[in-house]
Order: sequence, then C-alpha cells, then structure tokens
Amino acid sequence: MTATPTPKLDPANTHLLKEYKHDSPLLGCRFDPSGQFVFAGAQDNRIVRWHLDSGKKTLLEGHKSWVRALAFAAKQLISADYAGRISFWPADADAPKPARTLDAHRGWVRALAVSPDGQTLASCGNDHLVKLWSIADGKLVRELPGHDCHVYNVAFHPDGTHLVSADLKGNVKVRSWERERPAERELDAKILHKYDGGFLADIGGVRGMAFSSDGSLLACAGITNVSNAFAGVGNPLIVLFDFKSGKQKQLLKPKTPFQGTAWGVVVHPSGFVAGVGGGNGGMLWFWKPDNAQDFFSLKLPNNARDLALHPDGKRLAIPFFDGAVRTYSLEPAPTPPKPAPPPKPVPKPKKG
Repeated sequence: MTATPTPKLDPANTHLLKEYKHDSPLLGCRFDPSGQFVFAGAQDNRIVRWHLDSGKKTLLEGHKSWVRALAFAAKQLISADYAGRISFWPADADAPKPARTLDAHRGWVRALAVSPDGQTLASCGNDHLVKLWSIADGKLVRELPGHDCHVYNVAFHPDGTHLVSADLKGNVKVRSWERERPAERELDAKILHKYDGGFLADIGGVRGMAFSSDGSLLACAGITNVSNAFAGVGNPLIVLFDFKSGKQKQLLKPKTPFQGTAWGVVVHPSGFVAGVGGGNGGMLWFWKPDNAQDFFSLKLPNNARDLALHPDGKRLAIPFFDGAVRTYSLEPAPTPPKPAPPPKPVPKPKKG
C-alpha cells in the first residue's frame, strides 16, 4: 500500500481545530513532549491540563499566585508563579501533585527553560537574576547576575553550550552557562523598551523568545512605539537576530496596523516565524525571516497571551484572556464529504 504523502505546511491553511475552556484568564501554555496534552497557567493560581483528543480537563493545584512559566523535563512539568516559587509535577499522573517546590526568586518568576540534555533548569525573574537548578534534586547550581532590571526571558541554545537571557530594557545577554563568567556578548533589542516620562514607568521587555531548531536564529517578541505606558498603547514587534553574528536580521511587523504586544513567538522548522499579539483583540501572524511584513495573518477571537508549537510541528496552541486554549492546525482543513444525491423517484406504475 502506498503511504499518503504528508500535506505541505502552508500557514495560509491555518484554521481553528479545537477549543478547551477554563473559567479564569490564561497566561501561558505548552504542549507536553509526548504531544498528548496541552497545559496552561491561569490567573486563579491553577494549572489546567487538557487531553488533546478526549478534551478531559485536569486541574493542578498548589501554586499561591498566577502561573505563566511552564517547561518540561521528560515527563516532569515544571511551573513557576508570581510569588517566586517553582514546582515540579508528574505531567501524566491521573491527579498530579507537586513532587517538589522551590522558593526560587524574590518576586515573579518570569520564564523557565530546560537544557537540551534535560539535566539543568534555568529560571529568571524580577529580582534581576538568572538561576540554574539541578533537575535531579532541585539544588541551586549557580546564580548568574548581570542584569540591572527585571529579567523577562531565558532560553538555552540548541547546541547546549550557551544560555540567553533578556530583560525589561531589551538587553539580551549571551553566556556560557556551565561556568561562572560574565556574559560573553550582548544583543540589542532595546527597541522593545521605552521609559515613559509622563507616567515615570518603564514599559516593554522581551515578552517571548525562541530559537530556530538549528540555533541560527533568535526571535525576541514585545512591544514598540509606545505612546502610553499606563494603557500599553504601542505596536507588536519581533526582533529577529542572526545568532552567530549577533546582528539584527529583521524587524518583523504586522502588515495591518495593530495595537498591543507580541506575547509569544516560535520559529518553525519549515523556516517561517509565527507570533501572536494581544491588546486590541488578538492576532496570529506569519513571517518569512527576510521580509519585515507578515505574509499571512489570522484574526483571533480574544487577546492572545502566548504561543506553543506541538511536537508534530503541525499544530499551535494559544491561551487567551477569555479562559480558553485554542489549538490551530497548519494543515489544510478536511474537505467536507459531498452530500449524497437525492434518491431517484420511483416511477409510477402504468395503468392498463
């Protein structure tokens, strides 16, 4: 039997696949490595797990504050909250309970990342620190200072040798994380920050960050052109870097004007960049790395808060302010079956 060829992924085919509902606004989401579940952190201090096929919903309770940061180490879910705590959970248990909880940072833990070998966890937060933890026993390996403001994001390079951290002011630091050394170099994403003199407030930061699978590209998502820090009035922007040179490769912008923040970004193995925004409604955009304007966009039903790519590369998950996680397929929508033809009329018998 000849195998059915896999349809070529074309973002223009993107369509809503399923909707999973919760009763509190959602902040972040991730698929588990097995691809069976999607997890979301909520403003009611809980984590919600849905089985993608059956839709079965499971609540994970144990945090004392909002949860946004989620990561996986094999079958362990690792989560972090606004109160500075990191928890480890058995991701596929029938009723998951925290196996371990760490008092990790002073204030909000903004992001988590797991090293490619699955042995080390990186966390970052409002205390200006990046910290490394042993996943095996939860012990602190080392602190990595160097930022002078809230650290918003952290990511390991796919080759496992470098760690990247990014802060409120758009400073992106690259360092060899296995040794206690200062950052080797710094990438400039300061376009994602503004100090508003009217409100005496900083606004911006690298709200989403992702490497391409080969490590050649680094994408940093946030907001630019801010005119009102209090109301978050500005435009979404993704700064795409050539990682080897450290230079900006492209500034990815919506072709159609949009007011809000780019909250999530992924660099797809097929070569395109996807990002979501929230503020004045929600949008999903797709860009080619060499073109500043998106080549396809999809209006979303609510403010989008994050973006995750399924392990199969064919599905995206987006958590929304309205309490739903919605999954979207990048494959063509199935063609509805043709209706059966109406039955032929039975001829009347002839008289005679």
